[in-house]
Amino acid sequence: MTETLSLKGKTQTNLPRIKICGLTRLSDAQLASELGAFALGFVFYPPSPRAVAPSVAAQIVAQLPEHVWKVGVFVNADACTLRQTAQTVGLTHLQLHGNESPEFCAELMAEGFQLIKALRPRSIADFAPWQGASEEPRENLCPPYLLLDAAVPGVWGGSGQTGDWELAHSLAVLRPVFLAGGLNPDNAAAAFQQVQPWALDLSSGVEAKPGQKDPQKLSALFENMRISCSDLPERKDKNV
Repeated sequence: MTETLSLKGKTQTNLPRIKICGLTRLSDAQLASELGAFALGFVFYPPSPRAVAPSVAAQIVAQLPEHVWKVGVFVNADACTLRQTAQTVGLTHLQLHGNESPEFCAELMAEGFQLIKALRPRSIADFAPWQGASEEPRENLCPPYLLLDAAVPGVWGGSGQTGDWELAHSLAVLRPVFLAGGLNPDNAAAAFQQVQPWALDLSSGVEAKPGQKDPQKLSALFENMRISCSDLPERKDKNV
């Protein structure tokens, strides 16, 4: 898989990985991919304003490049629902945003699923069940990736509020993490530089309204990242 961000013919291999989530339209997904997003997220949680039907997501996924991660976002879904939706849509990864346990994640990984587990930590103690051994290869961790979102009472994710970047940094040095929560074209570069996450995850910060991305905001995000992070060294792990 090529991990480069391409913008109007300019390609750089040293920019942060960016995932765009909450997609419901093919045009938005295609634009995000063309701009350089390495992963695209689809929400399968009906109460969410960004929820998309599996049949619609399947039509979008079928027209995306093979190398792009197709991530399904779920909240406390049972294993049967996860299996069925992943097969129907053609998902490459499952992102679990509820109260899923480490044991549940281990069972899914044993079936061959690639997982991202979302956490909303208020302190380092909330991270303890998921810490693992820092020297372990990523593929041996359960799950391999964690997503850190803002801790907002009563909200599973997508609140648009910024999380605790200092706490996020203390976790990012221990495990590969996606940083989410209140990111937008204006603060994404600063968030990356402060937290040093494995990847950035944006949704509401590049929207015109819930579920519909703003092309200008998407373009501004990748342009700002290209400018702000142009002096970063090339990543060693160009293949995810």
